[in-house]
Amino acid sequence: MAYKKYPRALRRRIAGYYEHRYKGKMFNEKEILGELSECLREQIINYNCRALVASVPIFANADQNFVSEVIVKLKQEVFQPGDLIIKEGTYGTKMYFIQEGVVNIITKDGILATRLSDGCYFGEICLLTNARRVASVEAETYCTLYSLDQKNFYDVLENYPEMRVTLEKVAAERLQSLGRRASIIQASNNKSDWSDYALKMADEVSQNLPKKRMTSTLGDANSNLNVVLSVN
Repeated sequence: MAYKKYPRALRRRIAGYYEHRYKGKMFNEKEILGELSECLREQIINYNCRALVASVPIFANADQNFVSEVIVKLKQEVFQPGDLIIKEGTYGTKMYFIQEGVVNIITKDGILATRLSDGCYFGEICLLTNARRVASVEAETYCTLYSLDQKNFYDVLENYPEMRVTLEKVAAERLQSLGRRASIIQASNNKSDWSDYALKMADEVSQNLPKKRMTSTLGDANSNLNVVLSVN
């Protein structure tokens, strides 16, 4: 890296990234997984990630074959302290599961709303809508996350049409519980039917569920969950 004349601080961050990324590893895990049979590879990935995915309400009671296909689509990502994982105001295209590390949820006013750590998740609503992120997420420590992007999620969902209706209803309830309205969801052309349906369901659900207000500071588990969801 020295011959590239990268700044010293940048070189240190790159070195730190690889030191954490391969800490305690004497082999290339990704390469070895690629050499295994599809069956063995799926079993290993399922073992590593199923508990993380099962913690998310939209997957908790889903068809197990559907969940298995989703898990195979997960991508491991490593972030260093200070890295911006999600930026407030941008459109969400991924959700994240925290395998290891601590992240900070920061409001647009720069207020620390809460911290999330091992086993937590954030950004799941973006899989079901095309909403903008309403908070930023920054790595406080070195973090190992698994991400699921929207395209891969839709690809899996094509094989499970019955899951689509279930997930749409769950998404509508989650949106309504946060006080979401149509003005904050801007559906793209190829997903407009899904988003429109979610909005319609949100209106129906609102007739039976009490509206909730989001708070900027959180102390208990329920408040923490609201902020996690608000990130989209």
